Amino acid sequence: MILGIDVGGTHTDAVLIDSNGIKKTAKVTTHPERVVDSLSEIAAELLKGESLEKLQRIVLSTTLSTNAIVQDKVAPVGLMVISGPGLPPSYIELGKNTNFLSGYVNHRGIETAPIDPAEVNRVSKDFQHKGLKHAGIIGKFSTRNPNQELQIEKMIRTDLNHVSLGHRMSGHLNFPRRVATTYLNEAIWDLYFSFAQQVIAFFRNLGASVPVYILKADGGTFEIEQSIEFPVHTILSGPAASIMGILSMTPNNKDDAIALDIGGTTTDIAIFAEGVPLLEAFGVTMEGHKTLIRGLRSKPVGIGGDSKVRFEDGHLSIGPQREGPAAAFDGPYPTPTDAMIVLGLTDIGNRSKAETAIQSIAQIMGCTVKEAAENIFEEACQIIARNVRSIIEEINNKPVYTIHEILEGKKLSPKILYIIGGPAKPMSARLGQLLECPVYIPPHYEVANAIGAALARTTAELTILADTERGTMTVGEEGIQEKLPPRFTKNDTIETGRKLLRERAIRLGAQEEDLEIEVIEDQEFNMVRDFYTTGKNIRVKLQVKPGLIAGFNTGAIS
Repeated sequence: MILGIDVGGTHTDAVLIDSNGIKKTAKVTTHPERVVDSLSEIAAELLKGESLEKLQRIVLSTTLSTNAIVQDKVAPVGLMVISGPGLPPSYIELGKNTNFLSGYVNHRGIETAPIDPAEVNRVSKDFQHKGLKHAGIIGKFSTRNPNQELQIEKMIRTDLNHVSLGHRMSGHLNFPRRVATTYLNEAIWDLYFSFAQQVIAFFRNLGASVPVYILKADGGTFEIEQSIEFPVHTILSGPAASIMGILSMTPNNKDDAIALDIGGTTTDIAIFAEGVPLLEAFGVTMEGHKTLIRGLRSKPVGIGGDSKVRFEDGHLSIGPQREGPAAAFDGPYPTPTDAMIVLGLTDIGNRSKAETAIQSIAQIMGCTVKEAAENIFEEACQIIARNVRSIIEEINNKPVYTIHEILEGKKLSPKILYIIGGPAKPMSARLGQLLECPVYIPPHYEVANAIGAALARTTAELTILADTERGTMTVGEEGIQEKLPPRFTKNDTIETGRKLLRERAIRLGAQEEDLEIEVIEDQEFNMVRDFYTTGKNIRVKLQVKPGLIAGFNTGAIS
């Protein structure tokens, strides 16, 4: 059996899956400050009468990291940036606690200027004076030689709660993105560490001895103990869960598609190209911070079933604020959910309270309650449709990356609309009309995120730089730099990468049967001196492809 749990901002959804499919589902209120309370309620509903010995894996997705960044509930971070020549400091500065240090490693990983221990000590003391307990250390080309970052870490580690190193965040090059990624990783570390420890302790006390995983932005998982060092990889975990859930419950077709997850506060919009989810190949953006975290491409829009409705300056406005549940559930303001109740599109909640709430809008608009409800419902659908069209237009003006490949010259033309989330059924018909697509509402749409989390395989990446002239090989994500044997080729680099990536993925919690490894980039350049080739510069990137675990294919859940 597999237990999948989606810890959302409003509700925690869960599902128990066995070889026959969905066995049980549950939905409880999320307690953000004490996630254990939500997990206890889930366990009471789903695991009662079940043998824990039959449990094979537990997987969670969470909005915790994303919400902390969006709501600016993060810890202050002191940054030590080894920038060297090139970009002006203002281009990569992140707040008043950013410090630029001397030292430099060039693009080949050769140290051309050493760090200054006295300077590091001076900045470290400044961190202590300011009460900073978190630091990030980032060198421009640290993925090609991490030694300067590691030296500085040894000098300052004892004075801090935690330190994030730039070379560990990703093997991709992009210095500003690396600075932002390292900063965010450290800024949410305390909050995520507390969450992870609560989860680990809860399942240990429950008597579950199976691996516990957390979902990443790319739709893959890693073991929760491993995730503690890299909480930034869990940003946009929630939207990734909805995409993977839709993938697991929809027919295996090759059409372009729109995927909507309509929640209480937001609607997450994703696009599939030829049946495959799109990927932010260069890194997702969070609150203006461009990162190196590869993630499934989705966009949250501030419109949901519980969005606050108001009529101001002659205009009907919906969202992006959510001030509590719908009025039908004792909330303080009218919402689209209340409008759908009044229109008879759903029979949840207290209809009388919904009508009273919509009446307050109708009086201002000078119309009947039914007309006000129709206007609210129509505007909510129009907001979602406008955003979908905007996203498709934006995607069609750029290269299209899927989780498998880049589609050259691809222009998206969606032929189907997938909808999940609480308001899926009442809004489906109108959204299908507006977007001119037939609608498919998957089975178990109300817990799709939990299903997506439960069935996602472990993913991992690896980047290798082999410099045969210098006789060195660097593995950025692992912080490895070692000597090369003679006559090392690109094929040798790829085979070494496959071996190291397999080991890395297993360490992160992957199962052997889920290791679908592919090379996503391989380049080779001759090194020339005095008109003679003196060696080769070989760069290889590999990944374990995102997808569903062995035994579950696209559309497997019905």
